[in-house]
Amino acid sequence: MTKRERQARIIDMINEYEIDTQEELSRRLKDEGFQVTQATVSRDINELKLSKISTGNGKQKYSAITGGQDFHLSGKYLRVLRDGFLSMDNAQNILVIKTVAGMAMAVAAAVDAMNMKEVVGSIAGDDTIMIAIRTTAETKVVMDKIREII
Repeated sequence: MTKRERQARIIDMINEYEIDTQEELSRRLKDEGFQVTQATVSRDINELKLSKISTGNGKQKYSAITGGQDFHLSGKYLRVLRDGFLSMDNAQNILVIKTVAGMAMAVAAAVDAMNMKEVVGSIAGDDTIMIAIRTTAETKVVMDKIREII
């Protein structure tokens, strides 16, 4: 089986199951007839730019973080977003994100790096970010994308 087939199956697997370790992913691939090593799976994870996200029950799982334009956040941006984020609320098409003091600009940079087509622009202060969204309806979409990462 080809690398492309293996990587496509990895994406299918992480969407189907809550896979939280390379070992589990390797085992599932081997169970389906793929000949893989730990190093192969590790390279695939890097090439596919997979990240771990919280499942909400205290565990994590691999995820291909994608949005309307297939955004991917580097590990640095993911950490900044998760560590600096406190809360968010909206006022129609304006999204307001509260952050840890001094982190608003870094969190805004992480949100900007998502390259969401719904976002017109953002302004960051010390602990607050205001993000202009194209429409009121798209504000919920953006909030859901941010929640998925956090």
